[in-house]
Amino acid sequence: MIDTGLNLPERSSKPRVHGITALIDTGVPLQFFQDTILSSGQYIDYVKFGWGTSVVTKHLEQKIACLQENGIDFFFGGTLFEKFVSQHKVSDFERYLRKYNCKYIEISNGTLDMTNKEKALYIKDFSKDYIIFSEVGAKDNSKAQQQDASEWVEWILEDLEAGSERVITEARESGTSGICLDTGEMRLEIIDNIIETGIDLQKIIFEAPSKKLQTAFIHLAGPNVNLANISFADPIPLETLRLGLRSDTFNLKCKETESYAFVSGIHLPSV
Repeated sequence: MIDTGLNLPERSSKPRVHGITALIDTGVPLQFFQDTILSSGQYIDYVKFGWGTSVVTKHLEQKIACLQENGIDFFFGGTLFEKFVSQHKVSDFERYLRKYNCKYIEISNGTLDMTNKEKALYIKDFSKDYIIFSEVGAKDNSKAQQQDASEWVEWILEDLEAGSERVITEARESGTSGICLDTGEMRLEIIDNIIETGIDLQKIIFEAPSKKLQTAFIHLAGPNVNLANISFADPIPLETLRLGLRSDTFNLKCKETESYAFVSGIHLPSV
């Protein structure tokens, strides 16, 4: 970041433990992928190869090599894990992970009819050899709306206890399911419950594919909130949101501990 003398919110440098930005590769062209990593890599912590795109991505090895050369970790989408589980081919999934020297894996039950307790058993088993990012919330919107805030908290705690390093809150790449309504509005009661329960927000990664969601989470939890499902076009725009260099977050204060207060059930920026 260029030294301007401006007072801006503090952002930790890589490797970050909070303020994580995880991009989602939906199958973007190789040159675009490489250009984004080379130009914005300092702001990118992880890349997820969304759902099952890694199976059909022509230049997967080259993309992974680009990430490794630039100190960025990667993982495959949880839906791919669920596909292997649905066909009783977990051993094939492990072979797939070893083929690409994966350190991180996403374990989810957003599509497959799998209880969270069953998912937690997979987390416990895989956490012996991998760093686990589990995911909570259904992809089907009608099912997601039936999952209340107390269930979300129960599942997050269960995943963390089973050995998940971080828990991702489902919003899909469209921002219209899981922690969001089909209109794209955030289900604030879930966020409230997570915060009220005292779960360490460094352990939570919120999927936020749209500027609207990114802005909302930054206002709710500060510039160093962990965000995922960020488009390959958005690492720089997101960083400007985090730093208050964009109209949507212009009035962010520099010290989070002094800037955010619990007001009317949600975290809002102090004025």
